[in-house]
Amino acid sequence: MNPCPPRNPGRSVPFIIAMEACERFSFYGMVSILMLHLKNTLGMGEGPAKEALHLFKTGVYLLPLLGGFLADRWLGRYRTILWLSIFYCLGHGWIAVTDASRSGLLVGLALIALGAGGIKPCVSAFVGDQFEPGRKEHLARVYGLFYASINFGAFFGFALVPWIRDHYGHRWAFGIPGAFMGVAAIVFWAGSRHYFRVPVASAASLASAVPSGSDGAWKAVSKVALVLLPVPVFWALYDQINTSWVVQGEKMTPFNVLGYRVDAERMQSFSALLVLAWVPILTLVVYPWMARRGRAGSPLARMQAGFGFAVLSFLLCAGIQRQIEGGATLGLQWQMIQYTVLELGEVLVSATGLEFAYGHAPERHRGLVMSLWLLCTALGNFLVAALTRLNTAVLKASGSMEFLLYAGLMGVAAVVFAFLARSLFGPRDASEATHQAGA
Repeated sequence: MNPCPPRNPGRSVPFIIAMEACERFSFYGMVSILMLHLKNTLGMGEGPAKEALHLFKTGVYLLPLLGGFLADRWLGRYRTILWLSIFYCLGHGWIAVTDASRSGLLVGLALIALGAGGIKPCVSAFVGDQFEPGRKEHLARVYGLFYASINFGAFFGFALVPWIRDHYGHRWAFGIPGAFMGVAAIVFWAGSRHYFRVPVASAASLASAVPSGSDGAWKAVSKVALVLLPVPVFWALYDQINTSWVVQGEKMTPFNVLGYRVDAERMQSFSALLVLAWVPILTLVVYPWMARRGRAGSPLARMQAGFGFAVLSFLLCAGIQRQIEGGATLGLQWQMIQYTVLELGEVLVSATGLEFAYGHAPERHRGLVMSLWLLCTALGNFLVAALTRLNTAVLKASGSMEFLLYAGLMGVAAVVFAFLARSLFGPRDASEATHQAGA
């Protein structure tokens, strides 16, 4: 291995951010057409298709536990990202060559889940590794840019892949995202000589480590894990952008923007576009404005506000659905309202959550803590799959009532989160504790 260069984020971080944008195009481009492909093309119907897609995303966000383990204990973050990217590319390729048949999807989605899930905690933690401990104050802005790159790739994936499917068929629509994943791996490899790589602790050093300080490290991990307990409910709502909201959009009238037809699938690109707007508005305008007035909220307070916006978005969604159920013909533009509110909540929860999770993680356990953050999304998607099956068999809530059910569930989770945040971190600004866990 080449000697590890000094930390120079100006040289290393751009490669990671570019890689992330290409990888997100790959993932969300494929996801953009998956719900209606399962529901209509493969004839699964709405409930089973929704359940299947959320179970796939459960796997994507559960496998970061494996990726974090490999990175922290064996391969290191750099090699874990590079090697698991190969499985990612193979998954896309397999779906394309099998023309997205049921069997082809099963194998391909399993490979994508392994690749996408395995590299997730490593990429986000690898960004933080590029900064000296004394420069951690830059993390909030860098993670904002990192999150913007995710949504830059997602926007073009959502916008272009359904168009490719309509004009060239499913094989190209599933194959081109695979090509972008290949580009992502090449871009990441191209920056190799600039990366600072945290050494992997040997098994012997771990076994013989002096216990001093270890109790404090695990206490810090436990506190983060406890305060994140209600977060899966947020993701249970948010990830329905790719399922329930697409099905709702099917019942609405598409519209055109400069000759580009926006339908239920392509509408998902609006979510990514909104994040590209909300990130700079919040990080460059709102947060500094509040700080100048001595009212800067802690990361946990921002996350709690994000939960409130999630509740509001699903109330708006239920209102639109009730109009549709009453026989009204609505243009798809009406979904922009609920998207705008939910995406504000997502930036407050997700970008802030990355900052919070990394900042409170002991250095040796950062891969694990970032995996726990991603595990919240896995549990959220599993919750949707479980509630979908329960609803089909027992509750029988549909349409607007189902959206109201999720809004109520999110409201309860927000109250629990507020209690845990205050109990575990106190009323003070949680950012004051950011550096304690890594000491």
